[in-house]
Amino acid sequence: MNKKIIIKIVSLFTILLMAGCQKDDFAFESIDAPANIKITAEIVGKTTADPYGDGSGLVKLITTADNAISYKYVFSDGTSENSPGGVFTKRFTKTGVNTYTINVIAVGRGGVASNSTIDVEVVSNFSDPEAVQFLTAGTSKKWYWSASEPGHLGVGQNDGDAEKNYFANYYQAAAFEKAGSPASSCLYENVLTFSLDGDQLKFELDNGGSTFFNASFASVAGGSSPDDACLSYNTGGIKTVSLSPSESVVTKNPKHATQTRGTMLNFSDGGFMGYYIGQSSYEILSITANRMVVRAVMGGNSALAWYHIFTTTPPTQTPDVDYTNLVWSEEFNTDGAPDATKWGYDLGKGDNGWGNNEKQNYTNAATNVIVQGGSLKITAKKEASNGSDYSSARLKTDAKFKFTYGKIEIRAKLPIGAGTWPAIWMLGQNYATNPWPACGEIDIMEHVGNNQNVILSTLHYPGHSGGNGNTGSKTIANVSTEFHVYKAVWSKTSVKTYVDDVMIHSVANDPLLPFNSDFFLILNVAMGGNLGGNIDPAFTQSSMEIDYVHVYQ
Repeated sequence: MNKKIIIKIVSLFTILLMAGCQKDDFAFESIDAPANIKITAEIVGKTTADPYGDGSGLVKLITTADNAISYKYVFSDGTSENSPGGVFTKRFTKTGVNTYTINVIAVGRGGVASNSTIDVEVVSNFSDPEAVQFLTAGTSKKWYWSASEPGHLGVGQNDGDAEKNYFANYYQAAAFEKAGSPASSCLYENVLTFSLDGDQLKFELDNGGSTFFNASFASVAGGSSPDDACLSYNTGGIKTVSLSPSESVVTKNPKHATQTRGTMLNFSDGGFMGYYIGQSSYEILSITANRMVVRAVMGGNSALAWYHIFTTTPPTQTPDVDYTNLVWSEEFNTDGAPDATKWGYDLGKGDNGWGNNEKQNYTNAATNVIVQGGSLKITAKKEASNGSDYSSARLKTDAKFKFTYGKIEIRAKLPIGAGTWPAIWMLGQNYATNPWPACGEIDIMEHVGNNQNVILSTLHYPGHSGGNGNTGSKTIANVSTEFHVYKAVWSKTSVKTYVDDVMIHSVANDPLLPFNSDFFLILNVAMGGNLGGNIDPAFTQSSMEIDYVHVYQ
């Protein structure tokens, strides 16, 4: 055998022998149960004169223990709280002086645990018996999403802006909006039951096992979704609800007496009110025997507050009225000027650019409005016109055709170019005696060239004028290169708008809104203004082409 090979074999054997002879030195930390548990309870506001505290019911708890890595507090009022550091401030809410037993579970390595208890005697002066009565009717009451009410689900800012921090100024769901998508349809199946067990308020959410999740919290249900969605999730049975005074930004609003009740609903064990936003505390803004509005700051995002509206009436969506009788139509089959028996004009620059700082002058010139080749063409042009830099046209059926309720269909192709602002809309016929917005306005379609292919649909009425209109939008491809059918279905119960049968917006109608009397039709192309925005300096002209207008009842 080769000498070098022998030497290598001997060396390897020696190394292995040395390794095998080394003493094993594997060290494991011992798993000892937590011991020497010490609990301190500091009653907030406790003095010699007030031995049970200042009436807030607050108790600061501090627990330490040898070998403990986390703690859990279990309270005799039916609530519990995990506290990794052992420090937690608990608000006890039962009115008067009451004694509570607190069980502290100290958890060590490997999950071993020890526990200890302490009793605290504390006073709470906060109560809201009227809210409890409204919630439970004295025994038990069921609540549902007020799905027919615009804004039943919404989100707004949570900051010091006293003018906007008490309502859903970012987004408000339209009536039955979440019923239109399978991803969110489970929301309206929620049944929220508030009941009294002795003097303890209880809550149970029955959602059929499917929970509507904010996309940011989809992982809680073991899933992921780029959008809000219904996910399989067990809501966990009966929860205990405690009441406490609100300390939100709304209460700091000088007008808060009319904007919030100031009562918080605090749900035990991760309870929530149907829409999962990582929050278990809800501020009651208003409550009656059959309607409740609550506000909750989104968990993990304190800049956002969500708003929920509930009612004691189960949500039932009234089927759309099927309007099939054609009562008025314009086919635009005769070349030349629009039919004078059907159409009139708004002319000129209007007051303050038709109230919107628009940049065009409206004319009835053939260069701006003409029927040609089976279509109506309304053309906006860059040209000097009555002191304006642009000309265009606005047609209307005012005093020629008016109607209440029906289905309106307009097949149209939209202009293109930054600054263009075409619209297909309706105005209350009583505008002269009931000035806008009291007369009501239904914008079936609005489009701005600065946001190509996004179709807007908006309703204006008292409280929703100007930029505060009740609006919806969707991206629809090729609106300036292809014809699409823009539709409104207007009934006693709702106003719904569509593009090619895709719903853009839905608003519940009721007798208090101005959408229960005659309206007339308007077609126009504006330039610039508050919505149209900046106009492309290179813009020369572009047209809205309308194939037909049909009204069914």
